[in-house]
Amino acid sequence: MSPAEISDLIEDATLDFTLGDHEAALKKLDAALEADPQSFAGWHAKAEILFDLRQLDQALEAAEKALALDAQDIHIHTSLSRIWMERGDKAKAEHHGAQARILGWKEQLRSEKP
Repeated sequence: MSPAEISDLIEDATLDFTLGDHEAALKKLDAALEADPQSFAGWHAKAEILFDLRQLDQALEAAEKALALDAQDIHIHTSLSRIWMERGDKAKAEHHGAQARILGWKEQLRSEKP
């Protein structure tokens, strides 16, 4: 499967999720991740869908795989903060929330430079 096909599959899965078809979305993400286990977008999307289904252990596992691929992504830290909060670990939730804020500030500072 080409990178473009994997990207299209992830986008299709995101649409399925948006339309409420979690099962179809997860099947497409599993296919994309089988083809490219290093897909940050695939792992992050899977984490969000599993979180929505309240499958918190699986959501955490997917989110941690995404984090390992890109620890500088604001959105994965936000996802992890939400997952940890739902799991009842306020300290870990706050840690990831703070990481997201720091990354956001860094991005803002970079964009403000002439």
